[in-house]
Amino acid sequence: MAVGARSGRDEGEERPDDAVKHEAEEDGGTKARPHRSFWKELPLLIGIALLLALLIKTFLVQAFSIPSDSMQNTLQRGDRVLVDKLTPWFGSEPERGEVVVFHDPANWLSGEPTPEPNLAQQILSKIGLMPDAAEKDLIKRTIAIGGDTVECKKGGPVVVNGKALDEPYIFPGNTACDDAPFGPLTVPQGKIWVMGDHRQNSQDSRYHMQDSTQGFVPVDKVVGRAVVVAWPITRWSTLPIPDTFDQPGIGNQAAATALGLGAAGLAPVGLGPAALGLAGAVPLVMWRRRRLTAGRTAG
Repeated sequence: MAVGARSGRDEGEERPDDAVKHEAEEDGGTKARPHRSFWKELPLLIGIALLLALLIKTFLVQAFSIPSDSMQNTLQRGDRVLVDKLTPWFGSEPERGEVVVFHDPANWLSGEPTPEPNLAQQILSKIGLMPDAAEKDLIKRTIAIGGDTVECKKGGPVVVNGKALDEPYIFPGNTACDDAPFGPLTVPQGKIWVMGDHRQNSQDSRYHMQDSTQGFVPVDKVVGRAVVVAWPITRWSTLPIPDTFDQPGIGNQAAATALGLGAAGLAPVGLGPAALGLAGAVPLVMWRRRRLTAGRTAG
């Protein structure tokens, strides 16, 4: 080859194979991925939603159905309440005045019929989309906690640590405890004393003093605190602690309030976790779709 001969192309000129290589380098070496249709993404969306629903139901919040009148007028038959299941994981224990859901401590619901679910119902109940027919839970108001002294004489109010309770939440026409007076008694540590708001229609702690738990509910049986009436919409309301439990001398509620802690068979409802699971799944799937779309555009 003669001196000064060129290689056969100008310096600024690119061959087709060079252009392809250059585009591949700009793309980061990734190949274009085809855009998947919504219907192909739908199974992934459903799967993520079900997984999130299960996690939410297990650790965060669960909806329960009210099947009886024992908590009237605070709760009506057919109401759906949302129960905070998260705070007990951080060591929080029930406080006086809270409406709590708890597992049947000593066969309080013995004799209540339990429907036999089919296979599909069993599967759906596990992921929170249907009630679990085998679970027997109750909902009552916490009146006294471990270390408290509680009593109620016929014709008188409920008294906790020497302080009479003003209970406007009691069902109209009911007395505080005339159907089943009790005490005084001291609540053991790690236990709570519970009563229904419809006092003359509630098989609560007063009616189970001869049981193995002496009417007390172990704290470790408590599922969580009912915080909101979520359904029907016309009944939407929060379930705060009544002021009577904040009166001076009844107990130190200030710390719990600052931290935001806080016999009716109860049927759990999975619609709450399912809806939250779906809400959490949608952003994840949309984020994934954007990544796929971005990869396709870059290619």
